[in-house]
Amino acid sequence: MKNPQASDSQNAEHDRKGSVLPTSPHALSGDTIVKKLNSTKQGITAKEAESRFQQYGYNSLPRAEPAALAMVFLYQFISPLIYVLMAAALFSLVIQEWSDAAFISGVLLINAIIGTIQEYSAQRAATALQKLVTTQCRVVRDGDTFEINAENLVPGDILLLESGDKIPADLRLLSGHDLNVDESLLTGESVSVAKKADDILEVDTFLGDRHNMGFAGTLVERGRGRGVVVATGLSTELGAIASEVIHGESVKPPLMVRMDRFTHRIAIFVGLAALLMSVVSFSRGMPLSEIFMLAVALAISVIPEGLPVALTVTLAIGMRRMAKRNVIIRRLQAVESLGSCTYIATDKTGTLTVNELTVRRISFPNGDTWKISGKGMVPVGDINPPHTPPEDNELALLERLCLTSILTNDAFLGKQDHQWIHSGDAVDVALLVMANKVDIIKAQTINTFPEVSTLPFESEHLFSASLNQIGNRRCIFVKGAVEKLLPMCNTMALPGQDIAIDIASLEQQAHKLARHGYRVLAMATGDTETPDGDFCEQHLHGLTLLGLVGMIDPLRAGAKKAVENCRKAGIKVAMVTGDHPATAMAIAKKLRLTTHEKHIVTGPELRAANSLEEIDKLTQHAHVFARIAPSQKLDIVHSLQRNGHFVAVSGDGANDAPALKAAQVGVAMGKAGTDVAREAAEIIIADDNFNSIVAGVEEGRISYSNVRKVIFLLISTGAAELVLFTLALISSLPLPLLAVQLLWLNLVTNGIQDVALAFEPGEGDELKYPPREPKELIFNRIMVERIISSALVIGIVAFYLYKTMLDWGYTVEEARNSTLLLMVLFENIHVFNCRSETLSLFRHDPMRNRILLFGTVIAQLIHIGAMYIPWFSSVLGIQPISIEHWFKLLGLALTVTVIMELHKLWLWWNRKAKNKLPVQL
Repeated sequence: MKNPQASDSQNAEHDRKGSVLPTSPHALSGDTIVKKLNSTKQGITAKEAESRFQQYGYNSLPRAEPAALAMVFLYQFISPLIYVLMAAALFSLVIQEWSDAAFISGVLLINAIIGTIQEYSAQRAATALQKLVTTQCRVVRDGDTFEINAENLVPGDILLLESGDKIPADLRLLSGHDLNVDESLLTGESVSVAKKADDILEVDTFLGDRHNMGFAGTLVERGRGRGVVVATGLSTELGAIASEVIHGESVKPPLMVRMDRFTHRIAIFVGLAALLMSVVSFSRGMPLSEIFMLAVALAISVIPEGLPVALTVTLAIGMRRMAKRNVIIRRLQAVESLGSCTYIATDKTGTLTVNELTVRRISFPNGDTWKISGKGMVPVGDINPPHTPPEDNELALLERLCLTSILTNDAFLGKQDHQWIHSGDAVDVALLVMANKVDIIKAQTINTFPEVSTLPFESEHLFSASLNQIGNRRCIFVKGAVEKLLPMCNTMALPGQDIAIDIASLEQQAHKLARHGYRVLAMATGDTETPDGDFCEQHLHGLTLLGLVGMIDPLRAGAKKAVENCRKAGIKVAMVTGDHPATAMAIAKKLRLTTHEKHIVTGPELRAANSLEEIDKLTQHAHVFARIAPSQKLDIVHSLQRNGHFVAVSGDGANDAPALKAAQVGVAMGKAGTDVAREAAEIIIADDNFNSIVAGVEEGRISYSNVRKVIFLLISTGAAELVLFTLALISSLPLPLLAVQLLWLNLVTNGIQDVALAFEPGEGDELKYPPREPKELIFNRIMVERIISSALVIGIVAFYLYKTMLDWGYTVEEARNSTLLLMVLFENIHVFNCRSETLSLFRHDPMRNRILLFGTVIAQLIHIGAMYIPWFSSVLGIQPISIEHWFKLLGLALTVTVIMELHKLWLWWNRKAKNKLPVQL
């Protein structure tokens, strides 16, 4: 389908054409609405859907666009340091220092352009990442069920709902089973609404009381339903308040908030320090013009003005890198949180495994086990009995079991354009594939045995059931967990007859399959006298157990290695599954999660615990959680947190949402995940792969490390300039650097290098050291030691050069010229010290970050070039020097590397003495 581009004019046209849609659909019956929309219970045709799409356009609301380029540019002038520089430019004009005024104004303009490019690129990157996550929905078209992008929905489409879905358009409900919807987005009511499809309401019924409707943007908390789309896009109830929903105020991540607060505190400190220095300078007879420029110079040197933008760029680069590894960050704080993760509680199906369930065994009550060939979601293969040829009554029993697997099934399997396609739950698809291998097709079966009522699968119940018309009688078909179905049965099927059930024998068969890693389902059937519309769980008794089905879901390639990497990184991994404990144990052994059954905790054990302390004891040493209901995930997360863990938890269902919100890092699945789960999570894994979760942890550690590197560079060089100025003031010497020289220094060096440093790749050992403490400050002991030591070295050496040159008879201008070049060289060299807190500079390959290498060389060449350009040399007060003098200054600048290398060596000895992870040198 070729989609037109959505635009404001199209949305306006959408509103005009929306008038042809039924008004007050809640006041009409479902059948009437379907007729008015020229649709049917089997949906519209694909051709009609194309036509309506051209008429109504995208089913989407206008996206909140990032700030316009002009606004981003203007925003660059809103900060304390910019105000100081503006004042300096005006003051220069007043005292007729035209060159200084022009240079400061030029710096302001260039700084604004650089900041605009950086911020605007980061915004566009974040917007592009948001578009990677799309909402899918299931519709009925041409009588078949398809999964499509929700933006392609049109009025008249028949939409299928299940727990966890975000309703993508306004619907008139046609049917529902235990359907409850969270409509707090529209009504503000936190209590979910029970839907009743058959009701016909008054025209003026309040929005929150229209319980025969489903509204765009609301979330299905429980149950199943079917409805016809009556409005899309801006014509929906959500569209009417779209501007309020879309243009909410964005929230900064905690790291950015802390850095903004830090910058403001520095600004206050500089203001007070400038006031103090001004008083001292005035008392010494310094002219007011020089005092003012001293205050300006102090502000330029100390306030880390580029820090917020540099951090934004660093985080944006990290998000982009994560997206390349299928990790989509929804909330920036997740980048920070991943570095502290000590425990990953992960789903099994689709995360540790490939989510391509294949039925490989059928175990009948008489003990016969049939093997099934083929794999994946393509119905190619055979169902082979233990002996050949099979007898007719054995084939009849197989047919009964396959019929049950189809009639209790919500999935779709069919051919489109000569290729097999499927949609729905992986278990249901696997059962359809099995039935297709003996030519039992769902569409034909449903036509022959029409459905009267159904009990859809819900994770709390662990079964699904269907009531169907078989000739002149009604029959119940049930599939689900073995322990759930056995109490429903009093007989079991043998070839040619049904006999009294032998529960012990069936449990033994199920346990045998589970021990070999199979996921086991039971199938049962039975006649009933249930009247219309009165089908419920209480009718599921007196059934006949037909057999057990064993499914296998292969481990993902690299899953075992990923678990091992987590172990090396000090991260504990636990598998959370609804499978039988024996099945879970078999998978855990393959993953090398555990080899001891004492490390398995089951859902019933958690329910039996009488206190939080008992639950905490159970979870403390657990590596596998089996037979876990989704609602118990929240208990597990809280218990792990009480045990001191910083928890990342993965989930895909609506019932996983509380656990995803409660965990420090909620990870939702991009493919199999429900909309509710994705809304609750900070991270979405695009390929539903555990390897990607581990990759996210690695990239999170890299991003957080790069944030620390950028902060260290900017704060340490700013602190060094403060040391230089303080020593000069104490010594009653003229300013060692002028305000314009400091501007040039920060523009040429840090202005290029801080962004280049954000591109630093991983050091390769990110998964070889334990997680950092969650409460660890960015300015931890190591950071403070490095800042103080490097700032003192740079500041003192620069002051030594400045004072020595003055003592040897050089002019102030000549001394400033050399001091400025030395500071440029210091920062050129110091940026390479910032590449690692532990790894020696001499073990770093400079070509791994070519942007940093070439950026540093360019920064130095720009400064040397400025010495030879008359206007720049005049404004900056600089002049060419000899190559011999340049090498002497380079030698002085290398002193900071000596100190940083000694600090790394001291760290190595200190950690070695404490028997901690050794620092690489």
